[in-house]
Amino acid sequence: MGTLTFLPFAELSHALRRASTATGKKHNLNKSMSEIMSCRRIQTMRAVVAVLLLIASGAAAAPAQTPDQTAVIHSIDAAVAVRFENLLSFTDVEHYSVYRGGDETHPVAEMTVRDAYTKGVGKEYTVLSESGSGIVLRFGLKPLIENEKTINLPGNVEKSWFTSANYEMKLKPGGIEKLNGRDCYVLTIQPKAEASNLVIGTLWADATDGSLVQIQGVASKSPSAFAGATHMMRQYANIDGFAMAMHARAESSSMLFGRTVVIIDYSDYHLQLKENSR
Repeated sequence: MGTLTFLPFAELSHALRRASTATGKKHNLNKSMSEIMSCRRIQTMRAVVAVLLLIASGAAAAPAQTPDQTAVIHSIDAAVAVRFENLLSFTDVEHYSVYRGGDETHPVAEMTVRDAYTKGVGKEYTVLSESGSGIVLRFGLKPLIENEKTINLPGNVEKSWFTSANYEMKLKPGGIEKLNGRDCYVLTIQPKAEASNLVIGTLWADATDGSLVQIQGVASKSPSAFAGATHMMRQYANIDGFAMAMHARAESSSMLFGRTVVIIDYSDYHLQLKENSR
């Protein structure tokens, strides 16, 4: 009976008169009332759907909240500072593969090392295995590792951090982007100084805590007058709450060696953290 209260009284009276004069049978009256009720239910449903569509269209039209660039950059700086403060030391295994020309299936040289980092001291590398071209090992990979040791010395390492102290950062439009299953803010980065380990390119930062997810770009300075631009990429994973490198790729061309690709895979991390840092 509740649905009848929504029917206009004149429409209901007309339906009853029409049903009673047709044949005088009860089932006709029931049929007419059923038709009226069915009609009104359809009209009610249509009205409800229209309201829902209006609400949905309003929600779709509402602009997504634009993240604050200053807040995003601050979160990146804070993540780097917290990592440096709380990561006392770590070890990992790094596998280096070097490819020449267009062949990225068969490395011309490989090296596996154990990296040991200590805060306030730097890095030490122990060669676990090496194979392939002695020239590439001697003039390619070993200088690369020595350069990593120099970069990570106290007083040097701070200059290589991906922070606003070392880079001009600008948040790209478009909001959050998914990368490797993580919600990220995407920023363009331009180093304030030129160095072979500083990158002109793009930074992906985790939207929840500002930690690094990926870096991609071109070295702001060529390591040699005989080498062309070095294209670099490094991916990070969250290990024990901190961003740690997992995979890196660098590609360059030179007059002497032509196209060279170096791929680094990182594994077997063991972190020593400051007490109560987690």
